[in-house]
Amino acid sequence: MAEREITGKHVFIGFVGAFGVIIAVNLVLAWSAVRTFPGLEVKNSYVASQEFNDRKAAQEGLGWTVVADHAGGVLMLHITDAAGKPVEVAKLEATVGRATHVRDDQTPEFRYDGRAYVAPVDLGGGNWNIRMKAWNPDGTLFQQRVILLKE
Repeated sequence: MAEREITGKHVFIGFVGAFGVIIAVNLVLAWSAVRTFPGLEVKNSYVASQEFNDRKAAQEGLGWTVVADHAGGVLMLHITDAAGKPVEVAKLEATVGRATHVRDDQTPEFRYDGRAYVAPVDLGGGNWNIRMKAWNPDGTLFQQRVILLKE
C-alpha cells in the first residue's frame, strides 16, 4: 500500500473546510438569535432610565409579593401585601411564555377568587416567565417578571 503524501492542496482544502464549518455554525446561530428576538422592551431607553428610580420606589412602597403556581390546568398568581394578605388590584395584565422565545406566549384572562388571580392555562414542563403588570387602585404600577418552573 502506497503512502499518500499531504500536499499544499490538501492543507488548503482542510483549512477552507474547517473555517467553512465555523462560519456556517456562526451564521446559523446568528440567524436563530435574530429570528427569536422578541423585540424592544422600551422605545427610549434613556427616558426609561431617568424614570426608573421613581417607579422602583413607588413599586417597593406597595410592599407586594407575587408567587405563581400551576396545578390542574389552572395558573394562579398570589399577590400579597406586606402583612401577607391577598391584594385585589385595580387592573392586571400578564403574558405567560417561555424564557427563550415568544412562540408559546399567551395572555390569559385572570379573575380574582378572593385569594389569588386564576386563569385556565395549559403549560408544559419547563421554565415559564410571567410578565405581569398590576395597578393599585391609586394608579401605582407594579411590574414584575415571575418565574414558574414546572416539571
